[in-house]
Amino acid sequence: MRHAFTEYDLGVAWTWEYDKEFVSFIETAARSEGVSTYLIHPQNVEETLARLLSRSIHVGFLLDRASDEDEAFHPLHRFLVHRAPGDKETYVINPLERQLRAADKATMHLEFLSHGINVPYTLIISPYAHTREPEFSLTELHKLGRPFIIKPANTTGGGVGVVLGAETLKDVLEARQHHKNDKYLLQETVKPAYLSENRAWFRVIYAFGSVFSCWWDDQTHVYEEVTRDEEEAYGLSALSDLAARIQQVCGLEFFSSEIAYTTTGKYVVVDYVNEICDMRPKSVHRDGVPDSIVRSVAESLIRFLRSR
Repeated sequence: MRHAFTEYDLGVAWTWEYDKEFVSFIETAARSEGVSTYLIHPQNVEETLARLLSRSIHVGFLLDRASDEDEAFHPLHRFLVHRAPGDKETYVINPLERQLRAADKATMHLEFLSHGINVPYTLIISPYAHTREPEFSLTELHKLGRPFIIKPANTTGGGVGVVLGAETLKDVLEARQHHKNDKYLLQETVKPAYLSENRAWFRVIYAFGSVFSCWWDDQTHVYEEVTRDEEEAYGLSALSDLAARIQQVCGLEFFSSEIAYTTTGKYVVVDYVNEICDMRPKSVHRDGVPDSIVRSVAESLIRFLRSR
């Protein structure tokens, strides 16, 4: 059956069940601005690719929150990123190549250092599959302090593979065998200051030119929006400036970072780039993002689309 040509302003590719509310926020923001949307999910991804290939549909923008998790979306993603000459272009947020680079914690660590962004003292070690012997001295290991953190460079997300309370060389040798083909980072444990009664640990969301700062307790994972009064009282506008600098390094239009303000008066980026932001709303999930921010991110996406 031949479909009539249909053009959509925004395609949203999603596969995670907990994205349902965020997608709904996006659709609401889009409707209020007269922006047409097309949702792409595991049940229609093959049909959607076929319709794109036959030129019966076109999407001006694609927010891709699926290709990082589901290879079934890769052919569609590649087709939209690498359009043939003469084809109408699609602006993809964020191209998978850029996501993969930003997700590599070892790469981002070195990039942040070269751009003067504060990061924890870190040792980067090669994959166990490449070399079984540790590539650092006991003196270097001692400099990490105790306890220290062990994290794979790429096999994370939701804390997967991370060891928070490492104490010994034995812990390192054991941990790096869990993901034998991945590089590992050994990091000092960053101790945040307290601002009033708040632990000065933040999650900052960069979304299409706007920055949203939250208190984010690294122990309970509960978010609270940083208020304007708190921003002024504690000088937290520095978080927005730092997020903008991180964006220049990673090149993503939408990501989050964890930042701690330390007792030495420094902002230290402790979790570099989360290339797919967890946007579960707090009204549904205790450890979710405040609904006002989820709504604002959706509205920022529509403004970004309209501005281009």
